[in-house]
Order: sequence, then structure tokens, then C-alpha cells
Amino acid sequence: MTLTDKISKHNIKAFLWHAGFLAFAQVFMDVDTVIPAMLIESGGTAFHIGLMSAIMVGGSSFTQIFFAPYLSNKPYKKRFLLWGINLRVFSLIALGTILFYLKVHHSFSLLWFIFVLITVFSLSGAFANISYIDLIGKSILQEKRKTFFSTRQIISGTIILLSAFLAKRTLTLAEFPVNYSYMFYIGGILLLIASLGFWNIKEVKPSVLRIKGVTHFFSIMKQELKENKKLVYFLGFINTQGVAMSFMPFVVLYAKKVLNSVSSDTGNFLIFKVAGVVSVSLLILFMAGKTKYKVLLYFNVILSLFVVLSTYFISDVHLIKYLFIFGGVVYSLYSITMNGVMLEISGHENRALYAGFAGAGNILPALFPLFGGVLIGLFGFKIFFLLFAVVILSSLWFIKKMDCKK
Repeated sequence: MTLTDKISKHNIKAFLWHAGFLAFAQVFMDVDTVIPAMLIESGGTAFHIGLMSAIMVGGSSFTQIFFAPYLSNKPYKKRFLLWGINLRVFSLIALGTILFYLKVHHSFSLLWFIFVLITVFSLSGAFANISYIDLIGKSILQEKRKTFFSTRQIISGTIILLSAFLAKRTLTLAEFPVNYSYMFYIGGILLLIASLGFWNIKEVKPSVLRIKGVTHFFSIMKQELKENKKLVYFLGFINTQGVAMSFMPFVVLYAKKVLNSVSSDTGNFLIFKVAGVVSVSLLILFMAGKTKYKVLLYFNVILSLFVVLSTYFISDVHLIKYLFIFGGVVYSLYSITMNGVMLEISGHENRALYAGFAGAGNILPALFPLFGGVLIGLFGFKIFFLLFAVVILSSLWFIKKMDCKK
């Protein structure tokens, strides 16, 4: 079956259904505000925040190296996407149940359970993402993709902005840990509804790439790195700018440990972050046909540096919430550009494979937050902020060499 304009429009609606309900869910399980705040109130330290960021940001993506060889051999990937998202639902419901019944503050057992379920949640997301990238690539016409990514961000951001006020209210309904239990229950149910969109996708053509195993995967990766220099610079970019995706949890830690923020502040952080997501998504939607990915990548690096260096100088908890607006912009730009750039540098049959290659680009994002947690424990936040800025700054060279045309 050939991908027609009619089928493409049908699939766009299915993907947007998922995006809309995922947006409702996302606000209740936000990785930059809700989850780190919950972890800190459970007794987590800078090391635990670093470990959490390592698992959820870089570590989960790194595991795509191992998932990609398996999924690349599967001609149809919708059922694997559904397996991944439903496993995420399970982990959220389980986390909510544990927090509800294990009402013990700062206990080792609570932290242990949290990290097990966070790992399941993150790894299942990485597993699903490979199939998601492949399905977008062959289910939506190329000329519609950038507009789709922007529209998805607009819908997601708008819904998140509205539901962020509900999430803020939920955080104040009960004391810890029951308030976070409510958050994860709601998130799990909404994520289950979001998965219905994936059931409705028409997967029109199979992928025919075959990978014999992990060894064969790395052999192909080596060959692709030789033949496609853009892939080399793409991985370099992810390894540098990618660390910015793990920065905001450390801002939450800084706010709680240094500036003495409370649960209501966490709700404000979430609202301001979502405001940034919505604003930049709306801007990119109107500029989708005029703006190249390269410009967006440069802008995102500059803005990331602004967030990091501004945190270095802020000493008032009432001011730090405004940084989450820019943090939301950084998050949104990264989400829009990275999927688009990956589709640009890959071909039709190897998109799932390139999603696995992208996992190799997450070595530094996986290790840096863990190292940062230890660094903060030994020397404080200031040295960590400066080192973070240096790593992000180095990504400018990779953007220049990548030279995206679209």
C-alpha cells in the first residue's frame, strides 16, 4: 500500500490524538519538575537527582543501541510501540500505588522502589521511541513533517498549560507522598487513553532492513559513520547539547536545597515551563516553511547557555521560576529539531536503525548528570553550572559541521 495524502492526514490525526492526551498525562509526570521534586521530598540528594537524570535523559536513550537491532528486524512496528507505551502506564500506576501505601518519608525502601519504576518507565519509553520514529517517517508525508512537529507541540503545550493548573492544585490536595500518588495515577490513566491514537495508525508499508545482532548493528554503524559524515556530527551534537535536557532537575534541586522552595513553587515551575513550550511552538508553527533546523539548533544552544549562567547568579526563589520559561523553550526546540534532523540525515529503511545510533550519542548525557550530582555534593552548585556551560558551548562546532539543509 502506498502512502497517500489521505492516509497521511489520517495518521496525523492519530498521532495528534496521542499527543493531546499525552500532554494531559505529561504534566503529572514531568521529568523536569514533578519527578525530581518528588525524589527530593523522598530524601533524595544531589547524587540521586544526577542518577535520575542519567536514567531518564541519557541512559534511556543509550539503551536504544540494544533495542534497535531487534526492532529493525520487525517489518511492522505498531505493536511494539503499543507494548512500550502500555509498560509506561504500568510503571506510573505502580509508582502511584507505592507512594500511596508506603507513607514513609526519607526511607531507603521508598527510594529503591522509585528508582526501579523510574527505570522501567524510561526504558519502555526508549523502546517505544524507536518504533515511533519509524512510524512517523513512513506514515506522514515528508512535506508535512515539520508542520506536524510544530502542530504537535502547539496542541501539547496548550493542553499542558491548562492542565498545569490542575496539577498544581493536585499537589496541594494532600501531604507527601499521597499528593504525588494522585499525580501518577492521573498520569497513568491519561497515558492509557493516549495510546488509543496509536491503535488507529495505518502502517502502510513494512520496513525491510535486517539486523543479525548487536555485532552486526555496530558493524553497520561503523559503515554509516564512514559514509554519512552528518551522522558523525549529529552524534557529537547530541553528546554535547543533549546534556541541556538534564539541567532543569538540578534547578529544582537548587531551588529546594539553596532557596528553600516548597510544593507550591513546584507547581509554578511547571506552569512557567509549559508557557515556554507553548510560546516557542506557536512561533515555529508560523515559521515552519521559512526557518531551517540549523538556525533553531544555534538558537537553542544560546538559550541553554543563558539558562545555565542565569541560574549561577539567581539567589531569589521568586525569580528562579522565570528560568523555567526558557527551560521550556529549550525542551521544545530540542524535541522539534532532533526528530526532524534525524529524519533528514536518515533514509526510508534505516530510520529505526538511526534511532539506535542516536542512542550512542547519549553517552555523555547519560554520564554527565551522575558526575554532576557527585560534583555538587563535593564542591557545590557554582562549579557544576560553569562546567555545564562549557559542555553546551562546544556543541556549536558540531552544528556548523552538520550543515542541515532543510
